[in-house]
Amino acid sequence: MEKEKDYLKDIQDIRNMMDKSTQFLSLSGLSGIMAGIYALIGAAAGKYIYNLNYGRYITLESDSFKAIVAIATGVLILSVLTAYILTATKAKKRGDSIWNSTSKRLLVNFLIPLVTGGIFTLLLIKNRYYGLISPITLIFYGLACINASKYTLRDVRYLGITITIIGLIATAYMGYGLEFWALGFGVCHIVYGTVMYFKYDRKEK
Repeated sequence: MEKEKDYLKDIQDIRNMMDKSTQFLSLSGLSGIMAGIYALIGAAAGKYIYNLNYGRYITLESDSFKAIVAIATGVLILSVLTAYILTATKAKKRGDSIWNSTSKRLLVNFLIPLVTGGIFTLLLIKNRYYGLISPITLIFYGLACINASKYTLRDVRYLGITITIIGLIATAYMGYGLEFWALGFGVCHIVYGTVMYFKYDRKEK
């Protein structure tokens, strides 16, 4: 009986080692929650600016457009910094390195669709296809999560699928792009971040 227990423990240890070598498991659920909160605040600020323009399209040369770009940049910077700090803290507690071969593969696979979507979005802005900006950013971000999910927690895959679907629906209702953006980047991040926090983070405390 004792030998059987040791055998099962050895199998579990081997499995944990394989997981660590192929998956980056130190993603913080709290970082997802915070990213969602930042996104909702940014969406509310963007909606306020849009209402100040009485619902008219905002031109590239306007101060309103510059303000929206500044808000979006601020949301991105805050989200990235928060994710890095919280994930680094979790990795340290687990005794893992935040920068290893697995996390590098995760980052590369995440950035390929994301950078592609970012360039596509800039081209849409240049050609004044404003209605497609929200759907495209959602779709490519969702695809980035799906592409990177094989190197991290499976929940990231489901987050990506959900946001991609929201982006496709937003394409059919382009007049509500900001609302779909808030739903995808805000609400979905909070929901999935909360699930990941209670599913993984709290167990390690």
